[in-house]
Amino acid sequence: MAPVVSQHPWDSQSLPHGKHPSILSSLSTHHPAPGEEWLVKQVGAYLPGVYEEVVDVVDAYILTDKKALHLRATRTFEDEQGRVRRTGEEWLVTQAQSEAYIPEVFEEVVAEVAVTTLGPRQYCVVLDPVGPSGQPQLGQQRVVKGEKSFFLQPGEQLQAGIQDVYVLSEDEGLLLQALQTIKDTNEEGTEVMRRAGDRWLARGPLEYVPPAEVTVLERRQAVALADNEGIYVRDIRTGKVRVVTGQTYMLTEAEELWEKDLSPGVEALLAEARGDTRSVDAGVRSSSSLDVGVPQRDRTRAVTYQVPHNAAVQVYDYRERRARVVLGPELVVLGPGEQLTVLSLSAGRPKRPHARRSLCLRLGPDFCADIVTIETADHARLQLQLAYNWHFEVPEDPKALGRLFSVPDFVGDACKALASRVRGAVAAVTFDDFHKNSNRLICSAVFGFDEGGRLREQLRFAPNGLVVTSVDIQSVEPVDQRTRDALQRSVQLAIEIATNSQEAAARHEAERLAQEARGRLERQRLLDQAEAERARRALLELEALSAAVESAGAARAEAQARAEAARIEGEAAILQAKLKAEAIAIETEAELSRLERAQAQEVRAQRARGEAEAARAQALADVEASRVREVAAALGPDTIRDIARAGPELQVKLLQGLGLQSTLITDGTAPLNLFATARGLLGLGPPPESSAPQGPTL
Repeated sequence: MAPVVSQHPWDSQSLPHGKHPSILSSLSTHHPAPGEEWLVKQVGAYLPGVYEEVVDVVDAYILTDKKALHLRATRTFEDEQGRVRRTGEEWLVTQAQSEAYIPEVFEEVVAEVAVTTLGPRQYCVVLDPVGPSGQPQLGQQRVVKGEKSFFLQPGEQLQAGIQDVYVLSEDEGLLLQALQTIKDTNEEGTEVMRRAGDRWLARGPLEYVPPAEVTVLERRQAVALADNEGIYVRDIRTGKVRVVTGQTYMLTEAEELWEKDLSPGVEALLAEARGDTRSVDAGVRSSSSLDVGVPQRDRTRAVTYQVPHNAAVQVYDYRERRARVVLGPELVVLGPGEQLTVLSLSAGRPKRPHARRSLCLRLGPDFCADIVTIETADHARLQLQLAYNWHFEVPEDPKALGRLFSVPDFVGDACKALASRVRGAVAAVTFDDFHKNSNRLICSAVFGFDEGGRLREQLRFAPNGLVVTSVDIQSVEPVDQRTRDALQRSVQLAIEIATNSQEAAARHEAERLAQEARGRLERQRLLDQAEAERARRALLELEALSAAVESAGAARAEAQARAEAARIEGEAAILQAKLKAEAIAIETEAELSRLERAQAQEVRAQRARGEAEAARAQALADVEASRVREVAAALGPDTIRDIARAGPELQVKLLQGLGLQSTLITDGTAPLNLFATARGLLGLGPPPESSAPQGPTL
């Protein structure tokens, strides 16, 4: 039978004055106060008394090794073990204390607590743990390591849930920081003192569970670097940045990775050198196109650039304020304060400044083309397309290599200087002279003559060592229409004379060739007829052989096709069965996952409703208690005593006025014990105890 909670509904004002103590003693040995509630746990049937009211039937909570009960005292009382529970006190009841627990009248079930289970590679941090005295230690933490199962006491909670133990390999480490002064052991096994704020690195291989006084800042892994790879490492104590290359390196506790920033233009040029051409357009690149679509690189990795063969790169160190030139083929690894020098060169025809940017300087031999507009002495304007072959003279002294980059735009400067020389030389001659001697005139203007009057073979620019070896006139086009017409008539006349001469020579040669051709044609016709007969005989033989091969191939192909069709059908059936099995497994796993999420959500919802209901009941009880205290305080003890005595005194005075010796007042709903009344009138005393129902007596 489930326990019954009973309540006594009496009010002291409903009994005659001075009679209720005897009435209570006649009912039972227990004397409950009006409004008192108690719990009946006896096994068997229970018949509530006349002045008892059944409030609720309480079912017992079944406790297991995976479930405990969280209780709260609604008022101060003494439990069955004799321990005094104060109002608001919370505690936990487990299976070790009782397998089936029935909450007392003044006990409130807060929630059912599930067991917390830790595996052999798990741990957790408990916040505000309960101490030996049973009181929560606010602000403290306790680390619990697995393998273990326990219940969270009231007020306790997990900091970050159940966490896995840090398992580190030999190339991994943990960056730790002490939250308060503790004693620890270093890698050599000696004891060291860690002060609050100290940082250190725990290196693997090991299994590590951080104490409550230690926090894990970062999990680090050694970086394997090849000879042409590196990382930027910054010392957080001194701020010094260095490059680590060609080894497997793990950051210490006083080091961190440092990001090296480069300009967007350099980033785009480096991406192009790596083979990523998404950030630049084909052909001529403008400065605005270098900032679009550049893929992000790892800025902690050392910036490397492969200098091509027969090229040079200038690297400037802004910290030491010096530059170095690297000749290719070579790999450049930039230091923390080094930057690559960007060359802004002219490009196009005619040359446009800042049309092309590059990190490396090509040493040549190479060529560049330009379009130059000139004007002769007779004011004939011509447009020349010139091509220059050039190369750089590389000095043997490494300290003198910096002169290669002394002229930022060597292409534009060289083309401007050469165009100026050509325009000056052409301006002194007429159009006819220039048309007849254009090559000699332009070469003499570009290269000049030596002391002996001989044409120089090259032109050297002293500031940067650029050498121009040859000039090629690719085209000459007049600018104005009059000059173009005169030049066209002259060219047409020369072409007509050459054409007539070539026609006469060609006609004579054609007649001679025609006679020879007719003789060879007749001889070839006879040879072709003999060859045709031999080919016809071979054709008949091949046709017979082809018919035999065709019949045999058709039969073989049909047999192979049937065998291949049977094999394909078998493989398709096997694949279909596998796919069906995988589909069933996926559906089963999806349904199981959905049920688990639904059940977990239902448990959280029920727990939230229980906590809200408990808070509401507590608030109502506090309001009711406050109201009763305020009413009692407002009336005062004297007024309450007078109110309680007014009813019985009035009844006594009324009876005395009527002259009655005894009376019985009832509402007709309660049974009367006439036997007890008669024995009282005869003076025989109370009747012996019996199982008959008791009611009001006179």
